[in-house]
Amino acid sequence: ADPFATLDQDGVGQLVAMGTERGRKAKPGLKVGVCGEHGGDPDSIFFFAQVGLDYVSCSPYRVPVARLAAAQAGLISKAERDA
Repeated sequence: ADPFATLDQDGVGQLVAMGTERGRKAKPGLKVGVCGEHGGDPDSIFFFAQVGLDYVSCSPYRVPVARLAAAQAGLISKAERDA
């Protein structure tokens, strides 16, 4: 996979997860998000939802796809919590 199109979850993704966790330990309630093309990639959005990011930001032309992916990630997360 192209790391410029979809987030490298095993490398950079783990740094995002670690930074989010440590940041919230130091400052509970810290809002964390991502901006750029990864914010409009469905696979990356699912990962960001799993590690607890609060928002994504992307190019205007990617907004419809990002909104759909974020909604799907939210539904999957809710289904997993309710299971």
